[in-house]
Amino acid sequence: VIIHNEKRMLQEAVDALFDNGRHGRAITGSGNRALKSLSDMLKGKQGRFRQNLLGKRVDYSGRSVIVIGPELKLHQCGIPKKMALILFEPFIIRRLKELGFVHTVRGARKMIESRSPEVWDILEEVTKGHPVLLNRAPTLHRLSIQAFEPVLIEGNAIRVHPLVCTPYNADFDGDQMAVHVPLSVEAIMEAKLLMMATHNIFSPSSGKPILTPSQDIVLGSYFLTMDPKSGEPDPKERCPLIGSLEEALSALQEGVLHLHDWIDLKNPDKGKETQYGISKRTVIRTTVGRVMFNTIWPDELGFFNAPALKGDLGDLILETFRLKGKEETIESLDRLKELGFDMATKAGISIGIFDMIIPPEKKKRISVARKEIDKIEDQFRKGIITRGERHNKIIDVWTSATDDIAKEVFKSLDDNLGKDTINPVFLMMDSGARGNRQQVRQLCGMRGLMAKPSGEIIEQPILASFREGLSVLEYFMSTHGARKGLADTALKTADAGYLTRKLCDVAMDCIIVCDDDGRRDGVVKKAIMEGDNEVVPLRDRIIGRYSTDDIYDPSNPTEKILKSGSLITEEAAANIDALGITRVRVMSPLSSRIKNGLTALEYGIDPSTNDLVKEGSSVGIIAAQSIGEPGTQLTMRTFHIGGIASAGREDPVINIRKAGKLNFKGLRLVTLANDQQVTLNKTGSIQVLDDDDRIVDDYPIPAGALLHFKDGDQVDEEALLARWDPYNIPILSEKKGVIAFEDMLPGVTTKVERDASGGRSMVVIEHKEDLHPQVIVKDSKGNALATYSVPTGAQVAVDEGTKIDAGSIIAKTPRQASKTQDITGGLPRVAELFEARRPKEGNVGQMAKIDGIVSEAGTLRSKKRLLVTNEESGQVEEHLIPHGKHVLVQPGDFVQKGQLITEGAKDPHEILEILGPSAVQEYLIEEIQKVYRLQGVTINDKHLEVIISRMLFKVRITDTGDTDFFWGDQVDRFAFMDANDMIAEKGGKPAEGEPILLGITKASLETDSFISAASFQETTRVLTNAATLGKVDELKGFKENVIMGHLIPAGTGLPKWRRLKIDSLGMGKGEEVQEEAG
Repeated sequence: VIIHNEKRMLQEAVDALFDNGRHGRAITGSGNRALKSLSDMLKGKQGRFRQNLLGKRVDYSGRSVIVIGPELKLHQCGIPKKMALILFEPFIIRRLKELGFVHTVRGARKMIESRSPEVWDILEEVTKGHPVLLNRAPTLHRLSIQAFEPVLIEGNAIRVHPLVCTPYNADFDGDQMAVHVPLSVEAIMEAKLLMMATHNIFSPSSGKPILTPSQDIVLGSYFLTMDPKSGEPDPKERCPLIGSLEEALSALQEGVLHLHDWIDLKNPDKGKETQYGISKRTVIRTTVGRVMFNTIWPDELGFFNAPALKGDLGDLILETFRLKGKEETIESLDRLKELGFDMATKAGISIGIFDMIIPPEKKKRISVARKEIDKIEDQFRKGIITRGERHNKIIDVWTSATDDIAKEVFKSLDDNLGKDTINPVFLMMDSGARGNRQQVRQLCGMRGLMAKPSGEIIEQPILASFREGLSVLEYFMSTHGARKGLADTALKTADAGYLTRKLCDVAMDCIIVCDDDGRRDGVVKKAIMEGDNEVVPLRDRIIGRYSTDDIYDPSNPTEKILKSGSLITEEAAANIDALGITRVRVMSPLSSRIKNGLTALEYGIDPSTNDLVKEGSSVGIIAAQSIGEPGTQLTMRTFHIGGIASAGREDPVINIRKAGKLNFKGLRLVTLANDQQVTLNKTGSIQVLDDDDRIVDDYPIPAGALLHFKDGDQVDEEALLARWDPYNIPILSEKKGVIAFEDMLPGVTTKVERDASGGRSMVVIEHKEDLHPQVIVKDSKGNALATYSVPTGAQVAVDEGTKIDAGSIIAKTPRQASKTQDITGGLPRVAELFEARRPKEGNVGQMAKIDGIVSEAGTLRSKKRLLVTNEESGQVEEHLIPHGKHVLVQPGDFVQKGQLITEGAKDPHEILEILGPSAVQEYLIEEIQKVYRLQGVTINDKHLEVIISRMLFKVRITDTGDTDFFWGDQVDRFAFMDANDMIAEKGGKPAEGEPILLGITKASLETDSFISAASFQETTRVLTNAATLGKVDELKGFKENVIMGHLIPAGTGLPKWRRLKIDSLGMGKGEEVQEEAG
């Protein structure tokens, strides 16, 4: 026994040494703290992997507070002299020795410490042309580390150029930045040629200029170019005639003209085709300020004759880059900075409380809203509307009141009490310098509706504005939003950081391997619609991609517009759009067949340079950063507006956008007594055809919509096509007859809701029994003509025994009460899409597995049975629908494969199963983009495609054939294809497999490299597996090489470039190497 006990104790001691706390209680040391075992040393953020191997401390770095450096050029930053002295110490020592001031390092150090005058001169010399890197934490994307040339300054703070604040997300309220000095020649070259701030004008995530001016600069340029308060004089009226820009500027300096005086200027663009100029006119009416503004931009842009808002400045920068290239753009940016600051200072704009003008109509509008609400309350008391409808209607009344007051606010601010000066609050808001319409509305109008922490909207809005001040109750209601904002910020920053880390890990090894592998597979892109609005036009989705097929003109099928494998430029995209082509196949990372990489054509244009992506670019990391970085921004965004409710509800009407002939598709209609038609199903749509019967538009029509036209009618633009009740989804009777109820048992399946006024209505409630509340329409002989099952929560609008006409409302279910959508729904939503999580049990919508006609087939195990029958193949699929689930289709409807049959969320795994890989890819891209679009963030599709291509990496074996795989194995798609090719060559039977969707965490743990997986998550498990299986790590990816301390295999470290030999006799090869390093 004693030996046993000793053995057990030894075993426990060894267990604890390897992994403390895995078995039973953790062994504690002194002070009751669990001892750190060997595996704890590797695990987690403080473990060996993440603390020492992936993140190392570096020498020659310093950090300090940043302040603005308005006098700097774009490629410069100001470094305090004391700091530079220490950062560049070794260089100074070397130079002191070279010049013979000292002979030993120790002597040099002494000299530096005594700060002798020679040292300062040498410091100037050493820092010239030696770039430094500036980094601001959190480093969310590659633009958070950029290179600048140091300018030595007095003081203790680092100076930063104002335009690089946007990419760094920096402000000057105490932010700090770190400086690093690149030491080796290669490092200095890379800093100069790749990382200089002047090379990073465009954002890698969207391709828009990221060095856009903000705040003061915007304010200054707007002030300079704004319309004078007096308005434009009559065209017949004479203004001073000015011959050239120079003449206008000298008149301004002499004091003859003022900044905001109207002048007639001799048109500098006459006869030239430019972006902004007018080529036909001889004289243009403009202001002196605009003349001054136009002197900073290249002449090729034309004369910009309008107030310059923040967005316009971005467009001007983009245009300058297109026409004149990088150098000119950078010079224009610096000139814009100078002019903006100069004008903002001279304008002397300040705001006071009296500039926040309260519109005089406010009182009147609020009393109107109150009267409307009294009416609604009255209807509710009489039982005409339900509680949910009452809530929604009240919210709508207040929303529209708030909007009206907001309009009045902007009107009275614009008017500025009739003064002839512009209102500073309006100036800031309108130019885009600071504050948005919502914030200004709260300052001068009313704060409006607030949301509870749960997301519901409080019915009583805050009527006061910040200028009037809030009452105690109103202040208390405001705190909901404020607190939620602060809590969100703290929690979500971590979430977004974690998402970026997971994304980086999964797409890390994705690099551009070659230019083209000759294959022409791709994915189809089409415009993104929401309801019937085009949210993202087709051209925006295909610019910068490569077409897989030849594209022909639809009206002239012999004319080829674009040949296969060529780039879709802006012009080509505009042309495709103009010709009415709606679907284009482009090459995509999703259809790549290369392991651990892509071809350049599949990726297309690199958004940050506007050129074809270079071989060796690490597009995976860029994709991860482009998706993760706005994620962090999104999370921090709730807190500025402070939880104001914005109820999203679209207008309950459809107006025709393009004239043509109507074609009804899949609509089930019933004609009312007044000859109008009402739709019964929500799966149909109305198409608009042109004279050649081509579809120009397609409108999905909701159930219960009243149509104003018949099938085949000609309609004009802007005609009203349909309207419906925005608050309820009606269930309508197709037949005329007498009402009978089935399974409508008071207190079991239905309850009567009474209101204070004694109004009553019957509502179907949730029930456990095997009952199906239905309304049956019978003819005079008592035969059933139609049955309608009534979902939970619906309000029955008819009584038993009453006679009804076709098209009468039998019951109505309230549309969901509006909750505020806030990005908290956003970030977790993005994470759940990338993780490919299945929706929660009760929330999964069932999808049709085949095309076919729906029919009911009784019940089975207290679930409703629906059958979908394909009439051509005779195939039948059964769907069992639990109680109280709202069914979206009615018997007799035609459904398409993958269409939702019951309400709920789609399950991505099911989409993959039913519709295949390309459908699930498209679904994921659209859903993720929807979240970002809600926040006004643009991300190029290609980044999402890179990540999603990694999620569909594996295949599950369904038939082993003659290969060595096992049934049910998850194998690499590429290994699968290789094995099949080998078997096929030998004439054997290839294996069959189905694609599976892996979430990003799973996908990154599935990598071949155990070193990379171990440093990500579940360190101990990964390492023990690797050790027991005797795995070998090829060190092909990024992380493995970083951990081992090697160069990463991308960019200038691509093995291809590292193995080049330089031919010292003929210079040919050598030049090539130089070029590639650049």
